[in-house]
Amino acid sequence: MIPDEEAHQLTELFRLLGDPTRVRILYALAEVGELCVCDIAAVVDAPETSVSHALRLLRASGVVRNRKSGRMVYYSLDDVHVRMLLDVSAEHLRHDPASSR
Repeated sequence: MIPDEEAHQLTELFRLLGDPTRVRILYALAEVGELCVCDIAAVVDAPETSVSHALRLLRASGVVRNRKSGRMVYYSLDDVHVRMLLDVSAEHLRHDPASSR
């Protein structure tokens, strides 16, 4: 069985992925690698304030990391596991359950 603390952390991770804006942000970062808030907002078609709030949650959870360059802050996925999680989840959605029987 999975330990209680690990189950709780996994639940929080899936809760983070329960928001379409956050998912689109993660996919944008997965495709491009690194973007600033204004570029992410343009790509996902969301207000910068919403993107900043989403990035704050994602960063606090260890899903994305940031890098400062002067006054600009750039965001990227924290590691390859985040990309793998997105890819596996998308593949699961495209999977035809009838074909596995």
